[in-house]
Amino acid sequence: MFATIYLPNFYLQAAMRHQFHLRSKPVGLIEERENKPVIIELNHAAESVGVRKGMTPSQALARYLQIVIKARAYANEKLIDQILLQYAFTLAPFVEATGPGVCTIQFTDNRDLTVKLSRTIEQLAKCEIIAQAGIAPLPDTSFLAAHLARPVMQIDDAQQFLAPLQIETLAVGIN
Repeated sequence: MFATIYLPNFYLQAAMRHQFHLRSKPVGLIEERENKPVIIELNHAAESVGVRKGMTPSQALARYLQIVIKARAYANEKLIDQILLQYAFTLAPFVEATGPGVCTIQFTDNRDLTVKLSRTIEQLAKCEIIAQAGIAPLPDTSFLAAHLARPVMQIDDAQQFLAPLQIETLAVGIN
C-alpha cells in the first residue's frame, strides 16, 4: 500500500505560517519574482469575495479592498517540506518527496494505516501545518485520494473509487 501526505495550498500555508490573525481574512499569494505578479494561491475567504487565481494584485484589490496580498516565503516552504519528510519517515523507510508539500510513502506493513496517518496529520497540525492523506494500492491513486481526503481517506478498490469521479478531479496533479 501507498500513502500520500498532501499539504493543500502549500505555498500559501508557508507564507501565512504563525500568522493566526490572517486565517479568517481573505489572502492571496503572489510570486513576486515574476515580471507581472499574479495570484497563484488563495484561501477560501478570498475566493468567497470574488478573487481568483491569475488576477493581478490590483485586480484582487478592486474585488475586495481588504484582501491581504502575501509574497511566497521560500525559507518557510523549505522548512515545512523538511518537517513533512521528517514525519513521513516516522511511518516507513520508503519515502519520496513527490513535490512541494507532497510526499509518498510505501508501506510493507499495512496494519492500521488510517490510524497511523491520522496521528501524523494531528502531529503536523500541532506544527501549524494543515495536511490531508490518502491511502491506496497505487501511488497515483493515493495522491488523488489525498486531495479528496478530510483528513484521511483509504481506498481499497481503485477502480470503484475512480469510476464515478469527474474528469476535472482526475486532472488534480497536472500543472
